[in-house]
Amino acid sequence: MTSTGQEPSLFSRIAAREIPATIVAETDRIIAFEDIAPQAPVHVVITTRTQQYRNVVELAAGDPGLLAELVAVAAGIAAERSNGQFRLVFNTGQAAGQTVFHVHAHLLAQPGPGSPAGDDSLGEGSLAFR
Repeated sequence: MTSTGQEPSLFSRIAAREIPATIVAETDRIIAFEDIAPQAPVHVVITTRTQQYRNVVELAAGDPGLLAELVAVAAGIAAERSNGQFRLVFNTGQAAGQTVFHVHAHLLAQPGPGSPAGDDSLGEGSLAFR
């Protein structure tokens, strides 16, 4: 149980190393790992270590500095993996596709130069790789 009496979320359990994941970046307050069902050649989940915030709206209102840190970690991953070009998606609410109610973002991108993935890009308005 967490300090609020909640069961640990899937992402809290990944951060605690209770569930294996391919971790690509972490700070004291953020952890990022490869998505297990990627929707783009580069698909990384970036989340807070705390599960205090259920979605990005709550995070922005409650701790804008933590939201900024999450975005900075995303930018760093994109710089390493996709030449700095990326889409950052926050699903907010079940009808919008949110399935884990612990704030997180999906970084979607094409690999950087020299990768074997080809020249396709994430289409404007699409939610995933075409």
